[in-house]
Amino acid sequence: MADLFSDILGLANAQSVITGALHAGGTWAIQFPPPDMIKFFGIAQGSCWLCVDGEPDQRLEAGDVFLLAAPRAFTLASERKLEPLDAVAVFRDCPGVVASLGSGDEFQMLGGHVELAPGSGDLLTAVLPPLLLARAGSTHAAMSHWLLAQLVQERAAELPGAGVASAQLAHLLFIHILRAHLAETDRFPAGWLRAITDKQLAPALRLMHGEPGRPWQLDELAKAAGMSRTTFATRFKTAAGIPPLAYLTQWRMRLAKRSLLEGDSPISTIAYALGYTSESAFSHAFKRATGHAPKRVRGSAIRENSPD
Repeated sequence: MADLFSDILGLANAQSVITGALHAGGTWAIQFPPPDMIKFFGIAQGSCWLCVDGEPDQRLEAGDVFLLAAPRAFTLASERKLEPLDAVAVFRDCPGVVASLGSGDEFQMLGGHVELAPGSGDLLTAVLPPLLLARAGSTHAAMSHWLLAQLVQERAAELPGAGVASAQLAHLLFIHILRAHLAETDRFPAGWLRAITDKQLAPALRLMHGEPGRPWQLDELAKAAGMSRTTFATRFKTAAGIPPLAYLTQWRMRLAKRSLLEGDSPISTIAYALGYTSESAFSHAFKRATGHAPKRVRGSAIRENSPD
């Protein structure tokens, strides 16, 4: 499962960045606008209330981390029902993207966001719930505590390479939030997330991810999973929501789109690498799957990346 999940994170090109910190004490409240990307936060010290639109209010303690994957406004406060300040205005007027509220320094929180590839980021955003919360007492609590402490130290000490170190630590924190979600959710809706958490399907998925250009047959994949052809096909469709070979086609198209948007390989090279016998056959399959011709996708990427 770990390798498969790494494949997904790699395809989505997930990169985590620490963007700011909040220090507060006494009585305080601050409201953040709906995020336009995945955002995550870690409570390094103290406690507060978290109020997210459409979700039950949550009391957060030191060591808790949470992630917002939907565009919903949220409020952090020492007490509920306080009139919050506008976060945009607060952080705009604070040097070094560290905001201070109220009196004292009883509460500390770090915040960041996750940058995703334009063509593949929906792999994550489409399957994550609006709010993910990993409590300090969960399985991954010890590592989250350590990561938060290290992030605070990197920001405070201003050591050489602090920016790079913070980015790596932030990405580890993001992954630990996702791991907590994978470990504590008993059942996912049909889709790739449910499929990769099915240990019996994992061997077949690793084959498809490892050699997407190979003309895999249902019998080969079923044998790898240790099942009959019929049992494998039924189990795979129940978990993934689509048949195995349809999943393979989708994975190929995801890889192709990334290559078209981010690389400069000829379309014919991409086609052959993904198992198509001609550029024409690949183009038809790609347009059928995405609604756009490969040349159009490549052209749009060139226009976006060209200097004005």
